[in-house]
Amino acid sequence: MISLLRSCRLPLVTLLVSALALPVIANTAIQPAPRDAKWVVRHDGFVEIAKQGGVNVLFVGDSITDAWRNANPERGGKAVWDREFAPLGAANFGIGGDRTQHVVWRLQNGELNGIKPKAVVLMIGTNNTGFEPGGTTPRNSPAEVAAGVAAIVKTLRTQLPDTKILLLAIFPRGEKPDHPQRQQVNEINATIAKLGDGKNVRYLDISKKFLQSDGTISKDVMHDFLHFGEKGYEIWAAAIKAPLAAMMKYPYTSPRQSSSASEEPPTRNSPAR
Repeated sequence: MISLLRSCRLPLVTLLVSALALPVIANTAIQPAPRDAKWVVRHDGFVEIAKQGGVNVLFVGDSITDAWRNANPERGGKAVWDREFAPLGAANFGIGGDRTQHVVWRLQNGELNGIKPKAVVLMIGTNNTGFEPGGTTPRNSPAEVAAGVAAIVKTLRTQLPDTKILLLAIFPRGEKPDHPQRQQVNEINATIAKLGDGKNVRYLDISKKFLQSDGTISKDVMHDFLHFGEKGYEIWAAAIKAPLAAMMKYPYTSPRQSSSASEEPPTRNSPAR
């Protein structure tokens, strides 16, 4: 028996050594990383906006957030932004193409310095799904992306402890429900939903509002089944208006109520760039 165990020992040791020698693949979704020079210029612009102060609500995200400033109704929602959020003193810190690691880097490098918003609206993670150019290397797993979103929430809570966070589920993408990246998004959302603590972080899933009854996405809402036209931004604004008002503690006036309110939110003269 002893000789048998000894004979088995070498393969076991060899197996352990081989396992230890395997490279540890880091989760890129949580590693703060900048992008190219043009991106840094945009980041620096946000830092300057933050230095001016006066931001009462901050939107953080990728191209879907970025396009709130696009005046083309087929590709953006500027008219909706100007009507619904600019009067609240809102700033838009969205950059097209950003992944979670890029947002972590931005927030850790000055974009929160000088501001104390009442609320942050966060929607990020769709660019971490799918594959890198070439179609063979996955970007991140759903668990990794969820960890990236959690890293952003942690950064916001650390630097802005008095700010409420409206964490939105990643919006659906792909025309049909069985689109691979739609399924990835669903997995991520199931995990990040747990970040809502009922006090400082509110998780809100408005995904179904963008879908037709059969689960498909209409081009009237998302022209490329990912990015919104003005109709999509109208849906987004309507879905978060009341929750955001509650977090900011401003009276919410529904379309059926009087247009007057007992307290008017402050305005911010410097528009988001």
